[in-house]
Amino acid sequence: MGLRSFPVKGCAGIAHSAVDVGMMGLAHDREFLVVGPGGVGRTQRRDPRLAVVRPEVVGGKLTLSAGGFGEVGVVVDTEGPRVGVTMFGDPYRAIDQGDEVAGWISEVLGAPSRLVRVPPEHHRVIEGPTSGVSGFADSAAVHLLSVASYRRLCERIGGDAVPIDRFRPNIVVDGLPAHAEDELRHCAIGPVRLGFTRLAVRCAVVQVDQVEGTRAGPEPLRTLAKYRRADSGGVTFGTKLSVVVGGRIAIGDELVEKSV
Repeated sequence: MGLRSFPVKGCAGIAHSAVDVGMMGLAHDREFLVVGPGGVGRTQRRDPRLAVVRPEVVGGKLTLSAGGFGEVGVVVDTEGPRVGVTMFGDPYRAIDQGDEVAGWISEVLGAPSRLVRVPPEHHRVIEGPTSGVSGFADSAAVHLLSVASYRRLCERIGGDAVPIDRFRPNIVVDGLPAHAEDELRHCAIGPVRLGFTRLAVRCAVVQVDQVEGTRAGPEPLRTLAKYRRADSGGVTFGTKLSVVVGGRIAIGDELVEKSV
């Protein structure tokens, strides 16, 4: 099993040997959002350089670093004035994290940007067979992918198989048949209970080199489109789950399917 959280949407992830899972997913996952002018959220779809920004959260401090730009630290503000932001056209309230980190991330991205955080009262409901809440994730709080599904894709692509980090999963599980995660409806990992919300529809982010922060298509979308096309026209890979019961999970914990 692999565990990874992404504190700043679109930026690099943090690997964990064990991690707390709350109702909005792995601790600090997609808790922060980089926004451009007008409070419009930035993602790797249009800003692939977000991938080179590496976050670290220790206590109440967030540190961001990037090669050639050093690092910047910010004491996380959870009480400041609320500002309006949008993500995929939907409006939310957020707390701006100040001018210093804004200046730093603007320099890294080469475009005016600010960093915001979900406020304590944030309650964004994601509807589905199992509804739940999430921070600034694309949809449901937890993205799960199986090793077998990834290996099948790599076999189909051949010699130019892409790294698994292109898919930015929170939980990678071994032992499931390829694409068996599509059929998961209720499951448990340690004390944590998860429920199916929707399949993960893939976008241009999977074509971004997560080390260089540059587009490197056409794979894996080209291959996925040949055998993972959904009725809606998109391609799916992995599944999105909502948290029903939180707790702490660790590498080595077994995923167990539940009937309810």
